[in-house]
Amino acid sequence: MKASKTCFQIIIAAFFAAQLSACAHKKVAGDAGVSGSGDPTVMDSTISSQPLGLDASGSDSGNIEGLHTVHFEFDRSVVIASERELLGQNAQWMKNHPSLTLQIEGHCDARGSVEYNLALGERRAKAVMNELKALGVPASRMTVISFGEERPVAAGDSEEAYAKSRRANFVPLDAPVNQLSAN
Repeated sequence: MKASKTCFQIIIAAFFAAQLSACAHKKVAGDAGVSGSGDPTVMDSTISSQPLGLDASGSDSGNIEGLHTVHFEFDRSVVIASERELLGQNAQWMKNHPSLTLQIEGHCDARGSVEYNLALGERRAKAVMNELKALGVPASRMTVISFGEERPVAAGDSEEAYAKSRRANFVPLDAPVNQLSAN
């Protein structure tokens, strides 16, 4: 009973974390020029009224040059040697964009329970974050979240489809489109 209650709490916490993360990055119409002081008559020149150009798919989209999705072996959270080169490129991308924060999303294939896959996705995201820290990216510029099996990138029950979904995806937070181009 205690284990199922803990698993349920993890699922609820993950759900609310995802919701809060999504809400925290939405711009509310009419808020673009309000200063941090809360005084709507004072314009803050660091805030643009232009919409943010974030690609919600992050590195999964393949549209952010230099930022790559990292894949994992079945039921593993260790970054394999062949994926370390991609992490090196991601670390360099972060160094080229020093004002950005990166959300590292851990994903799994459809095999395993919801609870197990949420935990595995979190271990994958944390393993990637630790590798990036070792490459010189400050932990303060990274967040981790697990989506478990909820966001597959390939449909089907084949090993090929499963392999594509076992990944860590990288989503830049609060980045205007012009900051995402290659430097």
